[in-house]
Amino acid sequence: QVPLVESGGGLVQVGDSLRLSCAASGRTFSITVMGWFRQAPGKEREFVAAITWNAGSTFYANSVKDRFTVSRDNAKNTVYLQMNSLKPEDTAVYYCAARNDGGFGYNYEQYNYWGQGTQVTVSS
Repeated sequence: QVPLVESGGGLVQVGDSLRLSCAASGRTFSITVMGWFRQAPGKEREFVAAITWNAGSTFYANSVKDRFTVSRDNAKNTVYLQMNSLKPEDTAVYYCAARNDGGFGYNYEQYNYWGQGTQVTVSS
């Protein structure tokens, strides 16, 4: 098992920045990819960003590219999502996810472990 705990969500204004953190524990040696997904009310869970655990390769959804940055600190078993220039459409519950059985994937069904989610609300 790989328990994941997110933190850093909150209420911000349009154009503000926010950094989410995701701390992994347990069998962290098995992690291959860490990802961030989000889900707004009435919408499906969508991919936001991901990073490969060893090489640090990053992937982004087009909607957040150039505004969001995913990074990791392997020593702390923590992944971060730096979100800049936030927009109202970024409002959602953000979930951290991990997979241990393959490379990068956009589909949330490819991830084995999930955090509890953290709310991000961008007010105009």
